[in-house]
Amino acid sequence: MKLHRAYFSLVCLILLLSGSYLRAQESLLIGPGDMVHILVMDAPELEQHSRVTDSGEVPLMMGGDVKIGGLTPEQAASAIGKYMVNQHYLVNPNITVTVDQFATQNISVLGEVRVPGAYAVTTSKTVEEALALAGGLLPDASRQVVIQRHGTGQMVTYYSSNSPLTTPDSAAPGVNPANDAALRTRDTVVNPGDILRVSRAELVFALGDLGRPGGFPIVNNDTHLTVLQLVALAGGANHTASLGNVRLVRKDPDGKLVEIKLSLGDMQKGKKPDQVLQANDILYVPFSFGKNAALGVAQIGAAATGASAVIF
Repeated sequence: MKLHRAYFSLVCLILLLSGSYLRAQESLLIGPGDMVHILVMDAPELEQHSRVTDSGEVPLMMGGDVKIGGLTPEQAASAIGKYMVNQHYLVNPNITVTVDQFATQNISVLGEVRVPGAYAVTTSKTVEEALALAGGLLPDASRQVVIQRHGTGQMVTYYSSNSPLTTPDSAAPGVNPANDAALRTRDTVVNPGDILRVSRAELVFALGDLGRPGGFPIVNNDTHLTVLQLVALAGGANHTASLGNVRLVRKDPDGKLVEIKLSLGDMQKGKKPDQVLQANDILYVPFSFGKNAALGVAQIGAAATGASAVIF
């Protein structure tokens, strides 16, 4: 009796694991070079094992090619079934497609991550899981991750949020979730063979009489930095700073540097509203005793170029 129970438990475990494997495989997309197993239930003589061509097609035993690249196994079975009906081979075929061997079992994570490279996987991953394989994003990484799909080359944009819940309503300024159905969707998946590309974030610069001048990514916790936030990130203004003569340098639509005068002291006291920064803005806090007070707009811009090597 105990032996029968142990055997029954083993069979149940095998069925459970097999079902989990098949469900996981159904979420993977078929790509060039994959070896697929095509089974026609009512016509076992048509069973075949074939490799997907570079164009994403599978040659069928009875003749003809069907494009299944970029499809899940279930979608591929449907495409093959429709082909057989259209060619009058079968009236109502019952077809299953499974992938015997994936040509690519890696996810590549490139760009501004801690350990870029190719990572072996056996099933799909969420974008956050794929980024975790590479050690996560670097401090100066853009949070817009581009996914290049294996097999189709389709480009999908995903926004990697700092917030616990990724919702379109909390997107950072300049990010429009409506442009891409997958943007900021928590369950966006990365399949074997896909490539993740992470570019460097756009920067703003804090220069002058500050504790830690340098360049800083413009997006912080899903919002664009403000003047006061940037000053805080730069270690705050020193006691020798001239808070009433702060200058904000930015490029106009024609690419010309323009200067905006600010009173940082009034902002800190709440007498003046804080200002949201734009990409490549340069905040210059002069020294109160006149050192570098006469710097021109072009000199401040040149100083920011050097500061781009010091990113926090």
